Amino acid sequence: MATSSEEMQKDQNFRRYKDGDYIEKDMHQKIFQAGWSYRCPTYIQRTPPCQGSCPAGEDIRGWLDIVRGIEKPSGDMAMQEYAFRRLTDANPFPSMMGRVCPAPCEKDCNRNHVDDFVGINSVEQYIGDTAIENNFNYEAGPDTGKKVAVIGGGPAGMSAAYQLRRMGHNVTVFEERAELGGMMRYGIPGYRIPREKLAAEINRITDMGVEVKANTRVGKDIKIDQLEKDFDAVLWALGCWTGRGLPIDGWETASNCVDGLSFLEAFNNGRMKVTGKKLVCVGGGDTSIDVVSVARRIGFNAEAGLPEDILSNNETQDQSLADAALPCEATLTSLFTKDKMMAAEHEITDAIEEGVTIFDGVMPLEVILGDDGRATGLKVCDCTMDGMKPVPTEGTERVIEADIIVAAIGQGGDMAGLEDFANERNFINADKNYQVVDKPGHFVAGDIVRPHLLTTAIGQASVAAESINSYVMAKKMLRRPKVDKHHFSLSNKLIEAGLEPDEYDKKSSRGTSEENYAVHNFDDRSEHEIIAYDKLFLGHFKPVDRNLRAEDVPSSDQVLGHFHERMAGLSEDAAVAEAERCMSCGICFECDNCVIFCPQDAVYRVKKDQSTMGRYVATDYSKCIGCQICADVCPTGYIDMGLGG
Repeated sequence: MATSSEEMQKDQNFRRYKDGDYIEKDMHQKIFQAGWSYRCPTYIQRTPPCQGSCPAGEDIRGWLDIVRGIEKPSGDMAMQEYAFRRLTDANPFPSMMGRVCPAPCEKDCNRNHVDDFVGINSVEQYIGDTAIENNFNYEAGPDTGKKVAVIGGGPAGMSAAYQLRRMGHNVTVFEERAELGGMMRYGIPGYRIPREKLAAEINRITDMGVEVKANTRVGKDIKIDQLEKDFDAVLWALGCWTGRGLPIDGWETASNCVDGLSFLEAFNNGRMKVTGKKLVCVGGGDTSIDVVSVARRIGFNAEAGLPEDILSNNETQDQSLADAALPCEATLTSLFTKDKMMAAEHEITDAIEEGVTIFDGVMPLEVILGDDGRATGLKVCDCTMDGMKPVPTEGTERVIEADIIVAAIGQGGDMAGLEDFANERNFINADKNYQVVDKPGHFVAGDIVRPHLLTTAIGQASVAAESINSYVMAKKMLRRPKVDKHHFSLSNKLIEAGLEPDEYDKKSSRGTSEENYAVHNFDDRSEHEIIAYDKLFLGHFKPVDRNLRAEDVPSSDQVLGHFHERMAGLSEDAAVAEAERCMSCGICFECDNCVIFCPQDAVYRVKKDQSTMGRYVATDYSKCIGCQICADVCPTGYIDMGLGG
């Protein structure tokens, strides 16, 4: 039966050429001249966009290829441990980041142009949780005798401590609070970050020999000049613990107008058991979602007194207040509409399911004060956004009743005692190598540079650790690459597999493709290029549904007292299946297309005893005619047509 024209236009997920659009205009000039080829296959490794957008710089493609079984470890190491080793080269907190990272990698995944992104976070959580279950640990490098002070035990500080210990340096972490973890412990609720798994990932780092001095504030309990005498370098990873208030009338004078960080820290350290009956939070990011979600879970109790009191003292509310709590009305307002809010989409959806009221496209105007000077409501109006500036819509003013108002609109640094390091915004200035500007021997990473994601802090810490290593070892600080990530190294892989090339004799100049001096016609451009979807052969990939994690999201009737973990992990089978959806952009994943479709049998599989990841196929250039079919049918964009002979 003939196919209708309408049907032919439907669901076409890929076409290499548009009608009338052909890349090769002159086959004679472009491809071959009699018996010699103009262009032949060259194998080019590039960075995939998932990795290019990962603030921690993880080799995402690499550990997905390990989980799916394409890249195999040498010896008897299990897949789970090999994937863990590759992932944690960049990020020592896979269990945590697999749960709470908003995953910019998934947004940029090339598979979005086929069906749906690869569930990178879910596989990362599987790797992290499996590592905890199997007690995988880290090893410190050979002792260098150098000592580094790390100020702050949050994601930046602990990641830097981990990287520095791998390099063999002695590390002491100075932490102002009683426990390590920073925002992971004090800013994110336990139903999103299970505390036992957080402790496991922190302990794995301290077990490397990291010394910890808790309840110690640098600038007060220990002076900076003392640090400079005792240590070869100092890393400032203070975080940002000062919440910003709303720039509206009434905010500064009302005692029940508080910041989101103070609210969440009081809950996360166990002091706040209940809150007010009507809570309004102004924000739109993940912190504001956490505030309203916590409020819905803890509820209110009229016997608890004023809800703001617990934030201004060091007392702990009695558990009996929580046992008799009633549901709290929690409202979130955001300048941006839901589709443009900074919070992750699933966090917004979950909050609504839990009974949170969200007013989007709304700006605060004024705090309404009662006779006692406390806030009784928040006056708001609809707005539109002119860039980052809200424009009020006249005639839409109204008041949202509240007995506690929380601002979650950003945060700043607490630089008391450290004023000599603070810039005009109360952050610390850094150069491209994360050195403190005009402060030799001092380095900086994390939110105190610029508040951003937890995974951003982890990535900055890795760069800072490399810079510190260069400084204390008196090495020249190298220029950072354009694509500054943790890349797969074919050279390291060949050494690991016992296939390292021979030393070049510096004499041979012709016929070197037959020698074992290097991998012939291979070029690693990972530090310079990110491969886009239009360089791939997307027609190779069939649509496959994502393997989704189960979520325990309570309804509005169930949320009170519900503190079970929200995000369940994938099983091994599901994690492998999800990893198999990865298109391995920018490196061979052994599909055999180039071998099968080569009309000259010029492309062949490398012998098994000489093959490894990134060295699966090669070309017999005496047979190649430069037809470029291999490049056209390569799903991953690994083959370019370069000059041949």
